[in-house]
Amino acid sequence: MEAKPLVLPEDENNRKLIKNAHPSAWRNPDPSSRYNLVVIGAGTAGLVTAAGAAGLGAKVALIERHLMGGDCLNVGCVPSKGIIRAGRAVYDVKTADKFGVTCGANVSIDFAKAMERMRRIRAGISDHDSVERFSKELGIDVFLGQGKFVGPDSIEVEGRRLRFKKAAICTGARAVAPHVPGIEETGYLTNETVFWLTELPRSLAVIGGGPIGCELAQTFARMGSQVTILQRSGHVLPREDADAAEVVHRALTRDGIALRLQAKILGVEKRVREKIVIVEEDGRTAALAVDEILVGVGRAPNVEGLDLEKAGIAYDHDEGVKVNDRLQTSNPRVFAAGDICFPYKFTHTADALARIVIANALFMAKQKASALVIPWCTYTDPEVAHVGMYEKEAKEKGIEVLTITVPLAEVDRALLDGEAEGFARVHLKKGSDKLLGGTIVARHAGDMINELSLAMTAGLGLSVIGKTIHPYPTQAEAIKKLADAYSRTKLTPFIKRLFSAWLRWQRQ
Repeated sequence: MEAKPLVLPEDENNRKLIKNAHPSAWRNPDPSSRYNLVVIGAGTAGLVTAAGAAGLGAKVALIERHLMGGDCLNVGCVPSKGIIRAGRAVYDVKTADKFGVTCGANVSIDFAKAMERMRRIRAGISDHDSVERFSKELGIDVFLGQGKFVGPDSIEVEGRRLRFKKAAICTGARAVAPHVPGIEETGYLTNETVFWLTELPRSLAVIGGGPIGCELAQTFARMGSQVTILQRSGHVLPREDADAAEVVHRALTRDGIALRLQAKILGVEKRVREKIVIVEEDGRTAALAVDEILVGVGRAPNVEGLDLEKAGIAYDHDEGVKVNDRLQTSNPRVFAAGDICFPYKFTHTADALARIVIANALFMAKQKASALVIPWCTYTDPEVAHVGMYEKEAKEKGIEVLTITVPLAEVDRALLDGEAEGFARVHLKKGSDKLLGGTIVARHAGDMINELSLAMTAGLGLSVIGKTIHPYPTQAEAIKKLADAYSRTKLTPFIKRLFSAWLRWQRQ
């Protein structure tokens, strides 16, 4: 078996994590003669696929070369939200005076304690994704090691051959660094190593103003680092609407982050204890000296080492494994799910795709990935959540759009909470209440977007939301206000004149 994965620091929490996710004493089982399903990769997609199939009575093998739980548990959603919460706590204390709460001027954070809390909670959550649970409780044959195809219906792992009726590739993706001279020699952090830190960097350069970059930049700034974001485009979160990105831009600036937009990185070098980033802006070159560099510019699919050619599986190194709408690869026996094959690289998307694989691979269903309604959220403060199409996308498809926006400043609870910066927005097919998409910018946008996602999934129009009673006061009332605003658009001058005439007649 491969060497134990490295997870730093080597404290009791990480020892528990490794014991659950890749126990050194584990011995791979003797393979069955043939499996209904062999799953490569034990991240979200792989775990859901394996557990779901086993729960339906399938004989399942699960292969993982690194840590059970994949990115989400070990280097993604779980640890990042742990420290994001710590950063929010600092911010809430520092801004408590607006509520009449006096906390003193010198608010500080124990960075080591905040990181230890994250590691402790992560280790506890790892029980759910553990080798022991999947093998003993769920009856799955768990194999630790590098899995590779040796034929169209066979995979080998640690010298053992596993024959399958169907297989699922769920190997995920990894962080990549930009092609910048000197960056490899100088060293940098990614989401895979930033959670190893036990001391707060005094200064931090974040390369990339996308979701990962913005989330971690804001968190480290709130904890006390001097943070600079280096972004090639004209604003952060380039995927989102410009006014949504502008709200986040203002929040980041308020937290003391220096945003250097349309910045081109020419090179990186090491000087004594500092790392120097050479940046070109508006034709001028400047040197930025920092303690650490954090890279958040993209991800690459984990296709290496799988010997996909031996199974006749098409792939490339940029987009990953090629699949059709039913998540079937060019080898009809083999399916794929998650970041290895899909452009929307989110944990919840991987979960949804895994369920499609179970239905299509084991029961010959014809469920389609294109039918999914996929929301996402960037966990800055405020958050930016989105589902469906943007207005620009709809217009590019030739769909006429009615866009309605309600500022949070018009929502009583947002005002009372001191969280009135942001908005709720929907895009409707013009002439109807059909939801094409929506964006929410609010401190709890990730929770609020679900109402729109549910409506779109169920094919319910915005009018149904308008008929639904919402508790008052909540910030989700913004969505009810969107529906009310739509209803008012139907009151044309002609309709108003009819109503007025009717009411006058009633008075006679």
